[in-house]
Amino acid sequence: MRIEELKTPCYVIDEKQLKKNLSILQKVEKDTGCKILLAQKAFSCFYEYPLIGQYISGTTASGLYEARLGYEEMGKENHVFAPAYKEKDMKELVQICDHVIFNSFAQYVRHRKKVAARNAVSDTSHRVSIGLRINPEYSTQEGHAIYDPCAPGSRLGMTREAFEKGLAGLGMRRQEDGSYELPEDVEGLHFHTLCEQDADDLECTFYAFEEQFASYLKQVRWLNLGGGHHITRPGYQIERLKKLIGYIRETYGLAVYLEPGEAWALNAGYLVTTVLDTLRNGDTSLAILDMSAACHTPDVIEMPYRPPLLDAGDPGEKPCTVRLGGPTCLAGDVMGDYSFNTPLAPGQRLVFGDMAIYTTCKNNTFNGMPLPDIWLLRQDGSLARLAHFGYQDFRCRLGGRGDGALDTTSVQI
Repeated sequence: MRIEELKTPCYVIDEKQLKKNLSILQKVEKDTGCKILLAQKAFSCFYEYPLIGQYISGTTASGLYEARLGYEEMGKENHVFAPAYKEKDMKELVQICDHVIFNSFAQYVRHRKKVAARNAVSDTSHRVSIGLRINPEYSTQEGHAIYDPCAPGSRLGMTREAFEKGLAGLGMRRQEDGSYELPEDVEGLHFHTLCEQDADDLECTFYAFEEQFASYLKQVRWLNLGGGHHITRPGYQIERLKKLIGYIRETYGLAVYLEPGEAWALNAGYLVTTVLDTLRNGDTSLAILDMSAACHTPDVIEMPYRPPLLDAGDPGEKPCTVRLGGPTCLAGDVMGDYSFNTPLAPGQRLVFGDMAIYTTCKNNTFNGMPLPDIWLLRQDGSLARLAHFGYQDFRCRLGGRGDGALDTTSVQI
């Protein structure tokens, strides 16, 4: 079977490109001694976890289900950060995670005993390390505040003021330089401030962080530089990244972690769609596709961004400019304006690029939109279907068990 024969809409993961990205990330690990983790929030195609695990150190999660997926499907180093944890979730997380990162001292105090209890009975092969998330209050982002953890009023991470207020509240001793001693069980610090950015932004962010938290870096064992590192993008300043990691390791003697998301599967996936209809509204030519921006590529609207489209150009670059939209009732369900050599026609196939990230792990069934199947384009050019979705997948999310019966468990409200 060829891509042109697949039922649309569908995602296609390009294993050859994925492996190219993995090789780049593996080399950064080997050259610097850092550890690079897969941020599953961006790419969670666990069929490829055995392959990914051959190249890098492990996974990072944003909650229990992702943590469980990384533990079960890759089985390597497993980290978790969430703004807040449920008691019942933490009981399982300390069994399957190597690092647990807290967003506040209140969360640390609430859950630290569970970590201590786990470590008290653990063998040396599994020990949970506690980290704290920092907000360095240094933003390098432009144009997409929804992805800026350092925006004013952010709920993610502790500012220097909040950090030291928390330490004072714990009764920690103040040192000669004005900083506080950290609790003995706090072993790492974490910040995440970037989104699709280069090493120069990371460098500036780290030095701003270092200016405020250098005395605390001397008290911990590891530093996690978060994600947003576009390491596999052509032109990324890899040598600059390596130099910064080397500086951190040599100056503070720390283990350094990075947890990119997009970098793993950048340009390693496609979304194949079919034109259902064409129409015109005033001066605007439009085409309705069988895929939805709102449902199948939500970041196109949320971020927003304009994905690449095979054999298409920018508006006005080619003779026929067309606005591409989805079949839902949402007026803003639009992929963007693209230009073509000839007018589009119903039945014509289009292929969007860079569709392996923030798609299969973020899509939805609004308006009853079917979820696209997921296919794998193997390195030898053959295709294998990884997942098929149908009406029952939509129906089961809306109530009942799927067999028409109700869950009759009595709950007191």
